Amino acid sequence: MNARYEPENRYQAHLLRLLRDHGPRSRSELGDAVQVSRSKLAVEVDRLVELGLVEPAGLAASRGGRRSGIVRIASATRFVGVDIGATSIDVALTNGELEVLGHLSEPCDVRGGPEAVLERVFALVDKLRQVDPFPRVHGVGIGVPGPVSFREGTPVIPPIMPGWDRFPIRGVVGRRLDCPVLVDNDVNVMTLGERHAGVARSIDDLLLIKVGTGVGCGIVVGGRIYRGVSGSAGDIGHIRLDESGPTCVCGNSGCLESYFSGWALARDAEAAASSGTSPFLGRRSAETGVLTAADVGDAVTAGDPAAMAVVREGAARLGRVIAALVSFFNPGMVIIGGGVAGIGHPLLAEIRSVVYRQSLPLATENLPIVLSEPGGTMGVVGATHLISDHLLTMG
Repeated sequence: MNARYEPENRYQAHLLRLLRDHGPRSRSELGDAVQVSRSKLAVEVDRLVELGLVEPAGLAASRGGRRSGIVRIASATRFVGVDIGATSIDVALTNGELEVLGHLSEPCDVRGGPEAVLERVFALVDKLRQVDPFPRVHGVGIGVPGPVSFREGTPVIPPIMPGWDRFPIRGVVGRRLDCPVLVDNDVNVMTLGERHAGVARSIDDLLLIKVGTGVGCGIVVGGRIYRGVSGSAGDIGHIRLDESGPTCVCGNSGCLESYFSGWALARDAEAAASSGTSPFLGRRSAETGVLTAADVGDAVTAGDPAAMAVVREGAARLGRVIAALVSFFNPGMVIIGGGVAGIGHPLLAEIRSVVYRQSLPLATENLPIVLSEPGGTMGVVGATHLISDHLLTMG
């Protein structure tokens, strides 16, 4: 494999995207897909082989004449995806077809600051090297839980990431791992993962609502992530619902996130436990000393009326925001993801009820509203898709 993952022209980039997304293909199949002459295709494929970007993979079945050679992305290709959350880090290693070869996760408080958190990322990459001693990383994609200047690769005044403002993540990671790096917010990378390997594989216009510690929205228009002018598109968690509402982490009052998010659910769970309205959460608080959104989910599963009321009220507020987005954007699918989505059907049912009731029938008559697939790799897979797309964009 050459030192850099660099196709020389748009034909080569197109061929590599096909091999990434569809796996090994014969030269005949590639010629049909890119619609170039046989001689032109041969030149470009042979050049990719010379560059070490693709490699032979046997012969295809005969079409009646000489059997066509199969090629695939070079087996030494390695991408790293990093999904930094508020309370955890996920790191995955993939091949050139974005198949996960190794995946590690550990608890980590993003409030510890960029230097400490990124050292944990590098340690996880080193652990992955022990399992798969790859010669080099060809690109790294990173998702972080806050607003990101996509052009600069830096977080910008992220509410739940003290100490990260304008920190040069892209430069620091790029120098350490000696490869290209892209940084985006965690919702966008999760959305890319769902489009590549999740429930949205055939959907070109969609919204992904991630409800975790915060709330955000990934937007796909015409098959591409929409980030807006400065990269802040989709920051729905700070849409103000009521000026006299609870104080939000951003400093304003009455934001959606202050009513329904991981930290808001934990706050409401503590109130229900201390007031005695939720015996289940009262017992859980006595056992653990601190309550989380996951405890609210457990209480809902156990049929606790107070917890169910908290979830219904919060989901209804979220549903009203989604209904407005649906009326404005008219997506082909809405996906609900993030840690709070683990509450499952009671959450989804309330959101669906509000959206289908409040949005126009033309916008919702064929609109699926679904939960993200469980498994925990959509963020890291999306991050590798982010960087591989960047490297395979020519002209």
